[in-house]
Amino acid sequence: RVTKEVDSTSKEAKSFLKQQEKRQAAAPASLPTGSGVKRPSGMSSLLGKIGSKKQKMSTLEKSKLDWENFKEEEGIVEELAIHNRGKDGYIERKAFLERVDHRQFEIERDIRLSRMKP
Repeated sequence: RVTKEVDSTSKEAKSFLKQQEKRQAAAPASLPTGSGVKRPSGMSSLLGKIGSKKQKMSTLEKSKLDWENFKEEEGIVEELAIHNRGKDGYIERKAFLERVDHRQFEIERDIRLSRMKP
């Protein structure tokens, strides 16, 4: 796993933090109740809050964020959606090639079978 440290005031860090908040809001963690809960206190807690480390972002998250930003800056979001949906899309091309391959196999099979029969 590769991590990257970014400044907490950067655009990347802010979007990453928003993403983390959405995940936490979607699945809130249940905290134990009673005397079993430890709360940080004292000088170490204050120093920890003041000198907090920069948020780490994985390479995949960074790449995804960069790609989303690039699509928005270039204004190609709709163009990509249309292109991937249309005749020139990857899935459509794969399906076409499979159909052609299957049809070619059937033709070759019919020729082999016709030659085998006396």
